[in-house]
Amino acid sequence: MQHPHRPVDRLFFGRDDAETDFSSGLLRPGFQRTHAYEAALTGRKSLVIGRKGSGKSAICALLADGSYAGETALITPDDAAGDEIRRFELQGLTADTAKSLIWRYIFAVQAARYLTTHARTDHGGLLMPAPVRALRDFLAANDESGDEKLTERLRRGARRLQSASLSLKAFGVEATASAEGAVADGASEGARAARQLDALEAGVRAAFATLDCAGRHHPLLILVDQLEQVWRLDSDSHALVTGLLLAAKYVTGHYQRAVRCVLFVRADIYDSLNFADGDKFRSDEVRITWTPAALRDLALTRARISLDRPLEHEDFWGSVFPATVRGEPTPDYLSRRSLARPRDAIQFLTLCRDTAEQRGHATVSEDDVLEATEQFSRWKLADLAKEYNVGFPFLRPVFALFENSGYLARRHELEERFERIREALLEAHPSYSEHLTHQAVVEALFGIGFLGVRRGDGVVHAGDSALPVQPYEDELHVHPCFRPALNCRNRRGRSAPGPAGDGASARPDHTDFLRNVTTTDASFSVNREVRLLDELVGSCERVMRQFSRSALPVDVEREMSGMVGATLEHARLRRDSPGPGPADIRDIRTQVGAGAALFRMLGRQVAQQGFADDPVCLRFDDEARVLNRVLGGAVGTGTGSDSSG
Repeated sequence: MQHPHRPVDRLFFGRDDAETDFSSGLLRPGFQRTHAYEAALTGRKSLVIGRKGSGKSAICALLADGSYAGETALITPDDAAGDEIRRFELQGLTADTAKSLIWRYIFAVQAARYLTTHARTDHGGLLMPAPVRALRDFLAANDESGDEKLTERLRRGARRLQSASLSLKAFGVEATASAEGAVADGASEGARAARQLDALEAGVRAAFATLDCAGRHHPLLILVDQLEQVWRLDSDSHALVTGLLLAAKYVTGHYQRAVRCVLFVRADIYDSLNFADGDKFRSDEVRITWTPAALRDLALTRARISLDRPLEHEDFWGSVFPATVRGEPTPDYLSRRSLARPRDAIQFLTLCRDTAEQRGHATVSEDDVLEATEQFSRWKLADLAKEYNVGFPFLRPVFALFENSGYLARRHELEERFERIREALLEAHPSYSEHLTHQAVVEALFGIGFLGVRRGDGVVHAGDSALPVQPYEDELHVHPCFRPALNCRNRRGRSAPGPAGDGASARPDHTDFLRNVTTTDASFSVNREVRLLDELVGSCERVMRQFSRSALPVDVEREMSGMVGATLEHARLRRDSPGPGPADIRDIRTQVGAGAALFRMLGRQVAQQGFADDPVCLRFDDEARVLNRVLGGAVGTGTGSDSSG
C-alpha cells in the first residue's frame, strides 16, 4: 500500500525496453530529444547507430507513433523473417545484392500499400489515377493486399522473385512463370528477378509522381528496428544487414524524396560489417552518445512525472535521493559506476529505489545506493558478456583475470596473466586466434567499455574518445561499473569485500558470475573446423533449394539431389557430433574439398546434357568457387558477400 508521505512508493523511472516503457506512459513525456532523434526526425540522417540500451528503439517508437508529421511504416523482423531473408539467394548475384533485392521488394510493397490508401484519403476524389490503380491491381494479383505477418510476405515474395513469377500485368508486363521459360530466356535468375523488381518499382515511382507526393507533404518514413533479433555470426546475417543498407539507400534515391528509410542498428553489428560500399554511408550515420548531464536530466524528468512534483536537481538529489554517496555528489557517483546509456541509468536508479522500498525507507538513503551498487555491478558484468558474446565468446575467462586484484593493471602484468590461459583459449576458440593475443584482448576490452586507459590527468573510456587504446599506453583501469562484481575495489592488490570495503571476511576465489566457468567451455566455441563444415552445409542447402527451381529432367534431378543430399547429411552429422577438434582439420578440409569437386563434376554433367544455362548448373559453379575460397583461407563472414547466396 502506498503512503502519501513516502516518495519512494510513487517513484518510477520507466522500463528496461522502449516498447514496455512506451506502454507504461513514461517514454513519451519523459523522452529526451537528443541529437540523434532530431537528425532522424528531420531526415538529416538515415542510419542510427548505438550500443544496446542507448535508446535506438525509443527513437524508433516515438517516430512510429506520432512524432513524425507524415505516415510511417515500421518493420521489425523476427527470427522467422530473418530465416527467410538468410535463405534467399539468386543465382548470378552476390549474397549482398540478392538480399538487397528482397528488402527492396518489401519496401516497394509497403509503398504500394501506402499509396493505394493515401490516394483515396489525402488526395481527394473517389477515382484513383491510373498508376495508383495499377498498384492496387498488382497487390491483389500477388496476394499482397492483406495484413499477413512480415514472414509470410517475405516467403511469398522470395518464391516469386526466384521463380520469375510475379504478376506484372497491371504494369503491362508479361512474366515468364515456368522454369523452362526462364531457362529459355537466357538470363540468370538474379537478372530476371531484378527486371521484375524494376517493373514494380517503376510503377510505385509513377504513382508517387502522378500524385506529386514529393512536393506536397512529408515522405513516407520506413523504419527498420530490432535487427539484433536476426543477427548471427555467419555470412548470411552479414549479407542480410548489408543488403538492407544497400536497399535503404537505393529506395531513398529512387523514389525522389517521396520515401525515406531510417535504420536502427546496434553498434557492434554495424562495426562488424565489411563490404565494398561501406564508405558511401558515412554521411548517413549518426551515433547515439549520452553525457552525464543528459542522463541526470533524464532521471529528473522521470522523477517529476512519477511524483507529480515540480522538482529541480537540488530538490531531487537531497530530498528523494541522497545528496552525496561516500562524499561524492550522487549523480556523479551513479554516472561513474554505469555505462553512459539510458537503460543503465534507468536500471541503476530503479534498483536504488527498490532497495529503499524493501528496507521500508521513505526515501533513498546512501546505504540503499551502496547496496544497489553491488547488485547492479553483477548485472552489468553478466550483461556485457552476453552483449558481446557473438564477437568475443571468450570474455568470461578473460574477465576472471581481474578478479580479486587491483582495478589498475599494467600491460606487462596483464600480459603475464593472459599467457596463463592463452593456450586453453586458443584450443577452445581456434577461429578467434586473431583476437587471442595480448594486444588484441586489450583493444577488445577497451572497445566494449570494460577497460579504460590513463591519458594525461584522467582515465579515458571508449565512449569518451574516438581514439582506440594505443600500444604504448601502459596504465589500464577496470571500469568502476564492474569493480564490485570482480571484487577489485582497490587501486592495487587484493580487495576487501562488501559495499564499505571494511576488511570483512574474504570472498570465495570466484564470484557467482564466474564460478564454474572454464576456459574450455564448449558452449562458447565456434571453431575453425565447425565453420568449415558450416560452409559445406550451407553450400549443399543452397544447391538443394535450387533443384526446386530448375528445369532438369526428373531422373537427372533425383540422381544429383541424392548425391548432394548424402554430402549434406554427412557434413551435418560430423558438424553436430561431439566436437570436431584441431586434430580433425586435415580430414575436414578434405571433406570440404570433396564437396567442391562434386559440385564441379555435377556442373559439367548438367552442361553436357544441354542444360548449361539452368540455374542448378550455374549454382554448382558458384558453390564450388565458394568452397575453394574457404579452403584458401577466407573463412568467416567475408565469404558470404562473395558468394551467390
